[in-house]
Amino acid sequence: MQRVRVSSHQSPVHKLGDNQMRLSPKFRLQMTPPHPCPLDSILTLELGPLIPGLPDDIALTCLLRLPLDFHSTCRAVCRRWRHLLARKEYFFTQRRALGFSSPFLFTFAFHRCNGRIQWQVMDLAHFSWHTIPAMPCRDRVCPHGFGCVAIPQEASLLVCGGIVSDMDCPLHLVLKFEVCRNRWTVMTRMHTPRSFFAGGVIDGMVYVAGGFSTDQYELDSAEVFDPAKGTWHPVSRMLTNMSSYDSAVLGGKLYVTEGWVWPFLSSPRGQVYDPMTDTWESMTAGMREGWTGLSVILDGHLFVISEHEGMRVKVYDTESDSWGTIEGCSVPERIRKPFSVNAIGWTIYVVGRGLHVAIGFVQRERSIVSVGNRMKSTFSIRWREIDVPLTFCDLTPSSTQVLFG
Repeated sequence: MQRVRVSSHQSPVHKLGDNQMRLSPKFRLQMTPPHPCPLDSILTLELGPLIPGLPDDIALTCLLRLPLDFHSTCRAVCRRWRHLLARKEYFFTQRRALGFSSPFLFTFAFHRCNGRIQWQVMDLAHFSWHTIPAMPCRDRVCPHGFGCVAIPQEASLLVCGGIVSDMDCPLHLVLKFEVCRNRWTVMTRMHTPRSFFAGGVIDGMVYVAGGFSTDQYELDSAEVFDPAKGTWHPVSRMLTNMSSYDSAVLGGKLYVTEGWVWPFLSSPRGQVYDPMTDTWESMTAGMREGWTGLSVILDGHLFVISEHEGMRVKVYDTESDSWGTIEGCSVPERIRKPFSVNAIGWTIYVVGRGLHVAIGFVQRERSIVSVGNRMKSTFSIRWREIDVPLTFCDLTPSSTQVLFG
């Protein structure tokens, strides 16, 4: 295990929950084309080249690689640089147009004393922290009640549902954050208000299921959101009413589990939705019984950071319907519950209290012959810790997503 100490710059935190906050027109659904590129001959004649001695197209590819930490300083170089770097919407739009992208870790967190919620974003290429605009929400809400999913194709986040603090009043709110535009948009509401529900993205479509309704009544309804059309449609109801502890998309299906809850008086329930047939079925016993933590999908394999077995990482074997512990250390001790997880490629990101981050590098060791001449993969993991600003000590994560921008 390797520990890395990184000097981080923290931007002013935008807080959510202010009763004076109002939805402004800029948060409404807008279908406007992106701003045109100002790198034309007129602007070049008026303000000069981006970098003297270089064509503007080459200079642009250089400036679009600047880390966000340096933007405030570089804006003072000249008006051309300020025009490019002062607007995050334009900067990220140009990066995407030229095929540049780097991963960012978006963490939905709340202050453990006052309950105020906010998004903190870590640049995974440089390990620096940044903020995004506050979500347009007027009510004080319970952060765990939201459903948060990433839509990689659009480089956007979708935040759905939720519940008003100190009230059994679920929400059908739907908010969308676009990395390229650096802004939130109020989307079409869900048909059913819900909190603590399952969610996942299958073939670009966002599915939500179950959760709590008014007076903590469990739901069996499910619906799907089409990001391209901005519309919701109902799908088949679940086999039974249930809320969600965790969910995952594996093999084009949505897996939903209640998870083990103290004092473990009853076994958890689990269901699986197949969008191809619009049907639900019960989760297999082995998968359901061993799903004891939060999950990530790596190359078609289901991994779980177990909450009840020393924070070890387990992997599910479909053929035997069983779980096995992978080789390597447990999650570092500095990662305290509650935590949130996500992954890209073969890398797992775990964010604990105080927004301490542990990065787990998973490696497929080898394939061995097991009983019945069946090939079985084994895995190992090594961890790397990332230090964070001390000002995060009172923050607790609720959800973590990885997007490229």
